[in-house]
Amino acid sequence: MAELTVQGRVAVLKPRVFAWVQDYGVYAAVLALLLFNVLFTPHFLDAANFRTQLVQVTPIVIVSLGMALVIGTQGIDLSVGSVMALAAALVVLYLGYGWLPALIVAVAGGAVVGAAGGALVAYVGVQPIVATLALLVGVRGLANVLVPQLVEFRNPDLIALGSSSVAGIPVIVLIAAALTVVVLFVVRRTTFGRQVVAIGGNRSASELSGLPVKRVLLTVYVISGLLAALAGVLATARLQASDPTSLGLFIELSAITAVVVGGTPLTGGRIRVLSTVMGALLMQLLSATLIKHNLPQSWTQMVQAVIILAAVYATRERR
Repeated sequence: MAELTVQGRVAVLKPRVFAWVQDYGVYAAVLALLLFNVLFTPHFLDAANFRTQLVQVTPIVIVSLGMALVIGTQGIDLSVGSVMALAAALVVLYLGYGWLPALIVAVAGGAVVGAAGGALVAYVGVQPIVATLALLVGVRGLANVLVPQLVEFRNPDLIALGSSSVAGIPVIVLIAAALTVVVLFVVRRTTFGRQVVAIGGNRSASELSGLPVKRVLLTVYVISGLLAALAGVLATARLQASDPTSLGLFIELSAITAVVVGGTPLTGGRIRVLSTVMGALLMQLLSATLIKHNLPQSWTQMVQAVIILAAVYATRERR
């Protein structure tokens, strides 16, 4: 009888533990990593170090916000890295018309790619991984055709966008923070956000209930393309050069990692915006910590793989 009682308690506590890990595990991991660095990493508390970490993680955060929306619908967007490269190519090509028109053209290019992916998924019925994989290859090739090699620029306004600060905080970090607030508001407080979550939870039921499933899916991929293009422009402004060959390579994997580690299930039906941002910060801190302690990049990749598996397992057990 006592053994059965213990087993019953374990059966009750197990899902609660996994639920806590999925909801708050990323926050606990970031806190633990911060504490470790404070104790064992020299100069970690320097303002310059915090600034560097935030600036480096900003493109991943912006891309991850769009990826979270897509994954919330049971989709995936593998084209975000190539969209960043396309935006980098477009912004330098149209920079002669001024930095603002160049920015608009670059972001519009990202929206067009997102619309293409969304149309393939929503209206043609192509699987998201297949549709966006095709765009990943094709758009990267287009970017390399437009700008086949690294091109430096000296536009002061665009450079200021990537290097200036307000009250000591980099402008690109403030932009990422503002976008986080906007996406959080959309997910939690708008009809569109509730529709995205509902479609991810049960697409068939959403269609039967009269929700505009196809339009919502198309919009989600357009938003993902817009955010990826903006991240590409900001990264280009910070580097003061356009390099479509390397910009955004594998960032789709970093974004997916941030979303999954943040607790958004790959099966859709739930979107955790703030936890996604924390997931991106966790991966950045982990990489920086291992580098500062003279460990090779391969260690970072292996630890990230373990974290991803743990996050997916926690999500699976909770469901």
